[in-house]
Amino acid sequence: MAGTKKGGQKAAQTNKQRYGINFYETIGAAGGRKSVGGGFAKNRELAKIAGQKGGRASRRRPRPEAESDMAEAA
Repeated sequence: MAGTKKGGQKAAQTNKQRYGINFYETIGAAGGRKSVGGGFAKNRELAKIAGQKGGRASRRRPRPEAESDMAEAA
């Protein structure tokens, strides 16, 4: 039953029986304590640099002028 809703519920029930009723609260709290609160929201310059790197690494190429002219006419 792995991969189904019913299987997930059964696994959750087993985890709670083995590790206690607060199993999911405990592992969630541990993850919250380990967080250092980083991310792009705190550092806009870092986000800008990362976006530029992604843009340079992109495999997309500029459209030829003939295609862009046709798109504007439509």
